[in-house]
Amino acid sequence: MATTAERTVSEIAIENPASARVFESLGIDYCCGGKIPLRDACFKANVSPESVLRLLDNLKEAVGQTEPEKWVNAPFSELTAHIVSEHHDYVRSDGPRLLALLQKVKARHEWVHPEATTINDIFAALYQELCIHMLKEEQVLFPYLNSMDAAVRAGNAVPPAFFGSVRNPIERMLADHNDAGHSMARISTLSSGYQTPPDGCPTFRALYHGLAEFESNLHRHVHLENNILFPRALEMEKPGK
Repeated sequence: MATTAERTVSEIAIENPASARVFESLGIDYCCGGKIPLRDACFKANVSPESVLRLLDNLKEAVGQTEPEKWVNAPFSELTAHIVSEHHDYVRSDGPRLLALLQKVKARHEWVHPEATTINDIFAALYQELCIHMLKEEQVLFPYLNSMDAAVRAGNAVPPAFFGSVRNPIERMLADHNDAGHSMARISTLSSGYQTPPDGCPTFRALYHGLAEFESNLHRHVHLENNILFPRALEMEKPGK
């Protein structure tokens, strides 16, 4: 299907996973805010739709399936295991490292760079919220989604759940994703797009590089859930499926 400015950003990202790199570089949200047409997303990011379309058209596809594309029809057990190993584990390992760097930068630079204190507070709260969020997914939602998918693949009915419709926990997870996206967007703004200030020390530079990577990983994480896993689950629950 041709890429046009009227297609949604998430549709483009699902069909052509390499486009995520273009969207990341231009500040276009393809996960939480990806349900809007590319034209509107370009307006929000203050970039020309025509220039973005040219970049997308010039993308050179890798041989074989790219990483997000292969999850469109994969068993949920494989997709959720991938999310845990590549994204949940990343948050748990890199979150504390970034919190330690934030403390060092705050102690040394907060008098000249008060934004360091605000960034520290936002990220600390975000990390705690993500830890709770991931635990709910791993202990409740993902096991149910895996059993749902296994049942449907075997030709059986979707198993009942104590939380009623799967839409209920999914809507909570979507709200959490939206909050996380807003938090990282605030951090990006406060850090001028993760640009180390001229007087920034190597720790300052390492911090901003790490925060930029954290945001990129979060975007890929949310994209897999918001645009692939959750829509598939909601479709699977429909009567007659």
